[in-house]
Amino acid sequence: MTIYFEEEGKGELVLDAEGLAGQVIEAAADYEGCPYELSVNLLLTDNVGIHRLNKEFRGIDRATDVLSFPMIEYEHAGEFDFLEKEDVYFEPDTGELVLGDIAVSKERVLSQAQEYGHSVKREYAFLIAHSMLHLFGYDHMEEEERAVMEKKQREILENLGISR
Repeated sequence: MTIYFEEEGKGELVLDAEGLAGQVIEAAADYEGCPYELSVNLLLTDNVGIHRLNKEFRGIDRATDVLSFPMIEYEHAGEFDFLEKEDVYFEPDTGELVLGDIAVSKERVLSQAQEYGHSVKREYAFLIAHSMLHLFGYDHMEEEERAVMEKKQREILENLGISR
């Protein structure tokens, strides 16, 4: 697994952000039964940076906590059978499945951890798990989809021993 990790902007998470992200990404892949080694781009930024990305790529003019940019369009979330039919999903040099990009606002991690009354570690891990499910094709636009994602997020974190 390769995580292309970059950090910019103000704010600091007092934890091993890259290491914890790697644990959550691996746990999410295992949970979903992904049979491939993965490649993920991860950007930690501040509210200004994520606001800019949200406006540029989603047309939403405000900061958010996390953004996911999947490289794969799934017919059915979490189903990987179709991927081998086209090698465009895999990094030619490493053979890793290129899932996409995650951008996290460090400032929102800190404020939401305080707001929800749990640790920074839990909030950060939750946002990475949430984003990984998006990279695996899940969404939460409908109530049923939201319930599926919430269950999966909770179980991924529980598998890592990370609780509220």
